[in-house]
Amino acid sequence: MKRNVGYIALSIAIASEVVGTTMLKMSEGFTQLLPSIGVIIGFIIAFYSLSISLRELPLSLAYAIWSGVGTVLTAIVGIVVWGDPFGILTFAGIVLIVGGVVLLNSPAKGEDKVRA
Repeated sequence: MKRNVGYIALSIAIASEVVGTTMLKMSEGFTQLLPSIGVIIGFIIAFYSLSISLRELPLSLAYAIWSGVGTVLTAIVGIVVWGDPFGILTFAGIVLIVGGVVLLNSPAKGEDKVRA
């Protein structure tokens, strides 16, 4: 049950980081008040939630998931909302990020007992 709390907090951290980063784009260099406030709130929630998740999850697991999933979701927001370019290289980059996170968090042979 404790790991579930860690994953819930990590999910909140990811979502709020994506919102904060999206607001960063909308703030236009912190010249727009409401999006600028959104950046601050989004990142406060993101870092607080990440710190909560680290009570239950290993640092390597939590940070790899947070940064990898956050990067992929932010890239998707950029593509969908702002029309950022999307091509085979972008797709390959996203696949490599997801694959890297999966590989970093897959226990090597004999390592599964250490992470329990």
